[in-house]
Amino acid sequence: MKFYRKQPIEAEQFDGSNEMVDKYELIDAGTMLGTHHSPELYLTGSGKVDVGDWIITDNFNHHTLMTDEEFKQQYAGLPVIPKNVANYLTDCKLANTTIETSLSGNIMLFSRARSHDMIHDILSWLCPSDNQDLFARAWLDGYQVEEDR
Repeated sequence: MKFYRKQPIEAEQFDGSNEMVDKYELIDAGTMLGTHHSPELYLTGSGKVDVGDWIITDNFNHHTLMTDEEFKQQYAGLPVIPKNVANYLTDCKLANTTIETSLSGNIMLFSRARSHDMIHDILSWLCPSDNQDLFARAWLDGYQVEEDR
């Protein structure tokens, strides 16, 4: 199971096991029609469940379905950023700086940077646009700090 901070949900990827069929009280399509057993399973009120789909449980214990692709788009894992960048992001937020100013590398906010090399590392990391997208996601959704190598 995975838990996400920004949007408090509980999600579990359906693996086709009997345990999950029982846990979520999935209904066999054949049983629904009163005929015979079918490989198609349904989550009451949400539709057909395929292996790889995500079953999402909200705060009220209601279940909904989401395809793997939809899930990855909506609930992608938290971005991983270097420790120096994480410290810089924290300093920017504490100083009530806008994200625009933070992305430009506000030199006044390098209070945790102990050397010019650290400042250079932060500014170098912010330069590629892909990293700016990561920084923006980290700013909005939270982040994980990259492990030291």
